[in-house]
Amino acid sequence: MANLTIRDVPDDVRSALAAEARSRGQSLQSYLLGVLRRQADFIWNVDLLAEVGEELAHTPGVGESAPRAAEVLARARAGEDDAGPTRGRRAASGSRSRRR
Repeated sequence: MANLTIRDVPDDVRSALAAEARSRGQSLQSYLLGVLRRQADFIWNVDLLAEVGEELAHTPGVGESAPRAAEVLARARAGEDDAGPTRGRRAASGSRSRRR
């Protein structure tokens, strides 16, 4: 794991962050790590959406026989899709792993 140092943080910013951490029952470090993780998740989601957009730009679209989004989501939550279990499918399709 890496260590980060942030210099020149204004006192009022540090105080606000520390107060928020205390109100959540967290240390300042724990609170800030959560903030950084949420930001990283957002970045990874933006990258993933861009990848999906790129893939969709090169496909003809879907027809009347395409499954409904709710059905696809339900199968994904159950760990399946039309080709079987989804575990490992991203790696097999050539997409990069984004999380830890």
